[in-house]
Amino acid sequence: MTFLRSLLYFVWFIGVTAVLAVGFLPAFLLPSAVTRWMARLWIRLCFWGLRIIAGTKFEVRGTRPTRGVLVAAKHMSMWDTMAVYYVLGDPAIVYKDSLAYIPFWGWYLMKARMIPINRDGGASTLRKMTAMATAVMAKGRSIVIFPEGTRKKPGAAPDYKPGVAAMYSQFGVPCVPVALNSGLFWTGFIKKPGTIVMDFLEPIPPGLRRREFMPRLETAIEGATAKLIAEGSATLAAEGLLPA
Repeated sequence: MTFLRSLLYFVWFIGVTAVLAVGFLPAFLLPSAVTRWMARLWIRLCFWGLRIIAGTKFEVRGTRPTRGVLVAAKHMSMWDTMAVYYVLGDPAIVYKDSLAYIPFWGWYLMKARMIPINRDGGASTLRKMTAMATAVMAKGRSIVIFPEGTRKKPGAAPDYKPGVAAMYSQFGVPCVPVALNSGLFWTGFIKKPGTIVMDFLEPIPPGLRRREFMPRLETAIEGATAKLIAEGSATLAAEGLLPA
C-alpha cells in the first residue's frame, strides 16, 4: 500500500510541477515576488497531495523566527527545502549551484533570488556567497543554510561545514537552529504515512567566536534531531513501517 500511495503521489508531484513550471513562464518578465508567490503555491499543492495521497503530514514546533535572521537547518530530504521556505514565508535559501542547470527548476531558483554555492570552490566561492547573502539580508529576508551541505540519512554522522560560521560572523544576527525527522518519512521515492516534525530551536545570539558557535550549533541540532528521530521511529515501528 505504501508503494502504491507513493506512486500516486509521484504522479501528482510531477503533474503539479510540470503545469506550474510551464504555466508561470511569463513570471520571468515580472518582478521576482511573482516567482516567489508561485513557489509557495507549488509547495502548498505538493504538501496537500502528500497529506491526502501518501498520508504524510507535518508539524511545526518552536517559535518561527522573524525576518532578517540566519536559519541553520538539518537536511534529510527534498521536503526540508520546500517546508522551510513555506513555513518562513520568503527566505533566501543557500543551494548547490549545480541545481541552477536544471531546466525550469534552476531558472526559477535564480529568479527567486536564492543563493548558489559551489561546495568545491574554496575561499573565493565562500566570499561570493557571503556577498550575495549580505545583499539579501539588507532587504530584510532571512537566509536559510543547510550547514552540512548535503542530505544526511537519519542517524548518519554529522559533517558541519564552515560556511554557516562565516555567515554568522558576517551578519551579526541570531542563528536559529532547526531540527527535523523528515528522512524517516520522505525516503526518496517512498513516502510513508505519519507526521514529519520541524522544530525551531532556541536562537543562538550573535557575537560568539567560531570555536564557540560551531559546537553549540551542532549540539543543538543533532541533539534535538535525535529525539525527533526516536519519536518518529516509534510511530513507524508501531505501524510496521520500519525496515526489519
